Amino acid sequence: MNSFTASITNIIIVINVIFYFLSKSNKQLYEQSIMKPYVVQKQNQYYRFITSGFMHANLPHLFFNMFTMYFFGHNLELLLSYYNLGGTTAYLALYFGALIASDIPSFVKYHNSPSYASLGASGAVSAVVFATIVFSPWSSIYLYAAIKISAMLYAVLFVVYSVYMGKRGQDNINHDAHLWGAIFGLAFVIILVLMLEPLLFQSIIESLKHPSLFGRD
Repeated sequence: MNSFTASITNIIIVINVIFYFLSKSNKQLYEQSIMKPYVVQKQNQYYRFITSGFMHANLPHLFFNMFTMYFFGHNLELLLSYYNLGGTTAYLALYFGALIASDIPSFVKYHNSPSYASLGASGAVSAVVFATIVFSPWSSIYLYAAIKISAMLYAVLFVVYSVYMGKRGQDNINHDAHLWGAIFGLAFVIILVLMLEPLLFQSIIESLKHPSLFGRD
């Protein structure tokens, strides 16, 4: 897993970066890839549930998502393999399932709104974050290599910020997808554990009983 080529997370990050720069130089690719619920419904372009997840509004948007994906995604890959929870297959199912699931509420809400459009990997990244903290909610994360907080606190702040930005609605970033992606990620892993390794669930519950806002190394 230390090899760059062996990591599904790194491959996903590279694909996102490639598609970001391609979309900036190819307006047609951008327009045909972002989520437009009205167009999806009228023209049956359901592929947009996936392609919109590889589009980003700007470099900060791309960086924020991929930065988060890098740190949480690698851990989740290892955890799913270590605990015999489906490994790479489960990881990909979670990621792409979250891309679709996190866009469904927006699709239902805006399918009659021709002007609405959204984009971003936010739903899938949130799913990865919350799936990871199920296993180790109080592990340490260093923001900007200096501020130490727990993974759980980071996850909560991540969603609070996203919901707040979603209510402002000043860009095409689907911030609401963070919340729905988080719910999907939690549900996916909990069901996976209960189905494949139910004894592990007890240790997960036990770890939640000993909170640490600033995390443990």
